[in-house]
Amino acid sequence: MSIVREGYPFILVPLAVAVVTAVLGLWYVALLFLLVTAFMAYFFRDPHRVPPEDPGLVVSPADGRVTRVEKATAEPGSATVVSIFLSPLDVHINRSPIAGKITNTVYTRGKFLMATNEMASLVNEQNALTIEGEITVVCKQIAGILARRVVCWKQAGDTLALGERFGMIKFSSRTDLVLPANVEITVKEGARVRGGTTVIGRIL
Repeated sequence: MSIVREGYPFILVPLAVAVVTAVLGLWYVALLFLLVTAFMAYFFRDPHRVPPEDPGLVVSPADGRVTRVEKATAEPGSATVVSIFLSPLDVHINRSPIAGKITNTVYTRGKFLMATNEMASLVNEQNALTIEGEITVVCKQIAGILARRVVCWKQAGDTLALGERFGMIKFSSRTDLVLPANVEITVKEGARVRGGTTVIGRIL
């Protein structure tokens, strides 16, 4: 399993401290930093995923637990918002929910409320990508109380395949997906999902 490049400083620094303290005979300190190194390597893992072949499917943009599935407004034909909470133990890579072209990216500085707080979608640091394909979706990378860095490897004009990696959020965080009315949602609140493989909707 590969490691994302953003993780190397977080892995190599505690590893170096572990080596130095072990040489000095501080075994308990060395063990502590070895455990930190192991956790960082686990956190920044980048597993290979094979998305479904059906182009009419919408896949999860992140690993985690679905905490919200609801209409954005009460108006007929309103979009649906699907929120996914990522714990520190989940894979934090974000993947494209559809195949399409990124037409816009908007980064917003903000607060660092708990990612499970519904206000986080409005006030927290976040990066929103608009992706246009068979449908148009908005995918938001939202920082949480521990996450202080939203990373996006793509920009407006780039084309994404279904399930392709486009970024990550460091430590606990949240990913919101705004889907148009012509998508039948197939997940419910409380469901566990895997980025790039779990089907969360079907295009009607």
